[in-house]
Amino acid sequence: MAHINTCFKIPCAFLTLLYLSGCSTFSKDGGFCEVSSLVQERVIQQPVWLRTDEQRAAQQEIVNAMLEEILVADKVVSIALMNNPALQKALMDLGIAEADLVQSGRIRNPSLSYAKLNPVSDEYDIERAAVFDVMSFLTMPMRSAIEKQHFQQAKLQAAIDILEIATQTTKAYYSAIAAQQIVGYLEKVKEASQASAQLAQRMVEVGNWNRLQQAREQAFYAQIMAQLADAKLQAIKERERLTRLLGLWGEQIAFKLPARLPELPSSVQEPDELEKQALCLRLDIQAIKHEIDKKCKALKLTKATRFIDVFDLGYIRNSSDDRPHQTGYAIALEIPLFDWGDAKVSKAQDIYMQSVWHLREVAINARSEVREAYQIYRIHYDKAKFYRDEIVSLRKNILDESLLRYNGMLIGTFELLEDEREQIMSVNAYIEALRDFWLAQADLQTTLMVTSPSHAVN
Repeated sequence: MAHINTCFKIPCAFLTLLYLSGCSTFSKDGGFCEVSSLVQERVIQQPVWLRTDEQRAAQQEIVNAMLEEILVADKVVSIALMNNPALQKALMDLGIAEADLVQSGRIRNPSLSYAKLNPVSDEYDIERAAVFDVMSFLTMPMRSAIEKQHFQQAKLQAAIDILEIATQTTKAYYSAIAAQQIVGYLEKVKEASQASAQLAQRMVEVGNWNRLQQAREQAFYAQIMAQLADAKLQAIKERERLTRLLGLWGEQIAFKLPARLPELPSSVQEPDELEKQALCLRLDIQAIKHEIDKKCKALKLTKATRFIDVFDLGYIRNSSDDRPHQTGYAIALEIPLFDWGDAKVSKAQDIYMQSVWHLREVAINARSEVREAYQIYRIHYDKAKFYRDEIVSLRKNILDESLLRYNGMLIGTFELLEDEREQIMSVNAYIEALRDFWLAQADLQTTLMVTSPSHAVN
């Protein structure tokens, strides 16, 4: 019978490889500190990555305390950055990217084999082997460099996700306030139209008003009722959209919003060097630059492994009862007989050039998007200012004059009610213009610092 010796001599090289593999570890914060810095360079709110039950419980207490008061824009964004489940889900990509980085710095486990040949005349031959993937060890620095760039991309993408949630929440906040404010003013129009329709009906009944004029008043009242129903539906949609972005449920959905939109600013942002600012600050451009570095390193790795992609080194020990034990080594190489790797290199080169052209595309688009966003922002500002200073003011003056004439019995009740309706409708139009301005301002800030609003939607 063969004497099986299970003791292997472990080479010093194996211990060295084991030590090097253990040097690749996770960071304390998963790279989130850098993400938080990128975000706070652009907005005042601090993002939160909830990774433990204790953090989640503390976050809920903070959110509940904020919800006890009327929500202002800054608090709404803070709640979203703490409580939005889609954002917390997206932040998990940061941990996945770091895991890939750590894994790329780990040496692949060796494979062990054991072979026992069938006995012939009670004699056994036993072969044991330990095989190491030498190529993975030789290419480990290059693979780690690629994953490091991927991790940097993941940090930038996490910051982009956070800032996009902040922008979406800000826009939903202004839209929800405007929607409920429009409902309030349409309620006033409904009351005035209802009074006018009822008065017309009574006058027709006593013969002091013709049916054509009464039908017009009734039709206007019915039209206002339909508009009010649409406005209430829109208010529900906007509030629920904000609720989803805030990640609220249960009793939390009874949050309180301001009764009206913030007033129009006294001045507007100037367009000086906005394009230059966007090229320096936009995170999507920075992410593409890291993508180019990653593809460049991948191209170098492909060229380095073009001819030989498999290189295994094994330690072998044979045991037999009729001859001394044998030890040795085995080397396995991939022979470039049919595939010289030119297709892989060509593909890697084209992928790299794709990234280069992508950067050029995004940079050109960024300049155009900033110009477009600023023009939209400025036009909405001028429009809202014109409504406030001209149309609403004129309608108020008309109503005041009509009231004086009504008190002097120079005009009738219907003329006064009509002027009141027109004045309220002008205020409604101003609310819509003011809402559009705040939305345009949020889009401009997004275009300057994160990415274009259209890209965010896509």
